[in-house]
Amino acid sequence: MSELDILLSAMGRNTIDRALLADRQVAHLVVSGHHILSSRTVEGLEVDAEETSDGIRARVVVRENVRIEQPVHLCFGVVHRQESQRIVMDVSLRKGASAHLLAHCLFPDARKVQHLMEAAVTVGEGAELRYSEGHFHGPYGGIEVVPHAMVRVARNGRYYADFSLLTGRVGQLAIDYTVEAMENSVTELTARVHGRESDRIDIREKVVLAGAGARGLIKTRIVLQDDASAEVTGITEGNAAGARGHVDCLELVKDRAVARAIPIVNVTHPLAKVTHEAAIGSVDQRQLETLMAHGLTPDEAVDVIVRGILK
Repeated sequence: MSELDILLSAMGRNTIDRALLADRQVAHLVVSGHHILSSRTVEGLEVDAEETSDGIRARVVVRENVRIEQPVHLCFGVVHRQESQRIVMDVSLRKGASAHLLAHCLFPDARKVQHLMEAAVTVGEGAELRYSEGHFHGPYGGIEVVPHAMVRVARNGRYYADFSLLTGRVGQLAIDYTVEAMENSVTELTARVHGRESDRIDIREKVVLAGAGARGLIKTRIVLQDDASAEVTGITEGNAAGARGHVDCLELVKDRAVARAIPIVNVTHPLAKVTHEAAIGSVDQRQLETLMAHGLTPDEAVDVIVRGILK
């Protein structure tokens, strides 16, 4: 079976419609290790990707005032048990453009795999970018995922990013995102991760509200069980008049898991406002009893609560 077939099979197992890659109206880029397996672009979208010795370097541009109607599918995977993959991306949405980048990161058999992502993202004036990154890992936990992004959202721009790692073992995860938000822009960062066994999770997200009227939200939902651990740092700076920001972190722990939340707010302008809330705890006993009263077993009730937190 070819690498492309293996990745497509993994996509199919994780409820991703593999037929999308055959649709000429849908842009995509499929990468395994440091090999480009398949790609397609559409009108108004420029994708310039090249293979390097250890990964991929890609430049993605959406032209001015172009709206890409269908999600752009980016598939980055490693099918081998041992491999290092480095993705360097430069994403730019020009003035008035809009697009949804849907990234599938697939590591079905990782035993000793490193996945490094370095991204520079520019959202132009009045542009809107939705970036959804879903990770699908195997059961072995032998993977290190290190995504790093520097994002600038111009005046009246909108940037929505969603990171999810809910299937398979996390292994080691170290997220580091920084967003600079200009006048009247909107930024929302959401992360949802389920850690098991000896998984280690480190998330650092920072939003700098640099422009007047800029708004930002950092929302994190973490579930930990067994001996997993997590440290979540959410930083928001309010540096301009009318800037509004909020940090919202919820971590649920079971068994011997350990969680730490560090919300940091910094306001340098008297007309800016930033708030935060962080909660760490176990399964709510009242919710558990209510679900069990409806006929669920304790394990089934916990699963329902966990899915509700991570959805």
